[in-house]
Amino acid sequence: MRSADLLDQFDSFADVAKVAPRPLLMIAGTEAVTRGFSEKAVADSPGNAELFLVEGATHVDLYDRDQYVTPAVAKLVEFFSKHLA
Repeated sequence: MRSADLLDQFDSFADVAKVAPRPLLMIAGTEAVTRGFSEKAVADSPGNAELFLVEGATHVDLYDRDQYVTPAVAKLVEFFSKHLA
């Protein structure tokens, strides 16, 4: 972005429908304040969309806490193996 003002107006979920028909995987913690964004993205996707929830994790926990990262990575491996094979 060219400015903070433009960045503040950017909505990364506005065009989620354009992802379809490609598969979409959203991963969120059940305790994440941002979980609603992932739920909305999946709900707004007209195609093959999936929400994977990591029990007990906050948004930040998914960055570097092994107990939460491990199931997220396992899901990513499963997802990419299925859709990129």
